[in-house]
Amino acid sequence: MTAFAYKQVAALSGGEKQRVAIARALITAPEVLLLDEPFNQVDTSFREGLQHDIRQIVKETGLTVIIVSHDPAEVLSMADELLVLKDGEILESGNPKNLYQKPGNLYTARLLTNCTVLTKAEAKTIALKTKAAHVVIYPEWIETVKTWTHNDWEIKQILFKGCYEELLLEYKGITMRVLNDQFGQYNEGDKVNLKLTNWLEYF
Repeated sequence: MTAFAYKQVAALSGGEKQRVAIARALITAPEVLLLDEPFNQVDTSFREGLQHDIRQIVKETGLTVIIVSHDPAEVLSMADELLVLKDGEILESGNPKNLYQKPGNLYTARLLTNCTVLTKAEAKTIALKTKAAHVVIYPEWIETVKTWTHNDWEIKQILFKGCYEELLLEYKGITMRVLNDQFGQYNEGDKVNLKLTNWLEYF
């Protein structure tokens, strides 16, 4: 931060302004710190370091920090207690890990991960028996397998995500997202079978 000391405000980047604003708020030793989308203008290379610094300050001082964010990765890694708001009301709250694994509402599941949401009819199409109105499947709850029969899912797209690939598969108009860490294992147009290890039901 000392590198910014003699810079004009107009010369600071968006991320630098964000970091200065957080530092100015912290230096007053507040009891509660409210951060509204604090990392959205910070470069990825600085974001994790800044998040680490804030967690360390909380640990050392006991400062209460309220973070407003639309980034699920941000809130899941930063929060001790997570509150999900919808239309100005608290929809549900709890430990981030518990809310992620067992969200009480379809809205929360959609908010916390890029999941696949199936209607009851769509679930029936893929031979998933349910009485629920909607079924939610997280990408990490699906395994791709090659079998002698029923390789019905076609890989439509392979999206490179850095340390993994996201496969977009289609069957009878239904699109499923699957995580894959075996690079080069599949090509677009390949057909595979899917094995579900878990899913959520919302009536």
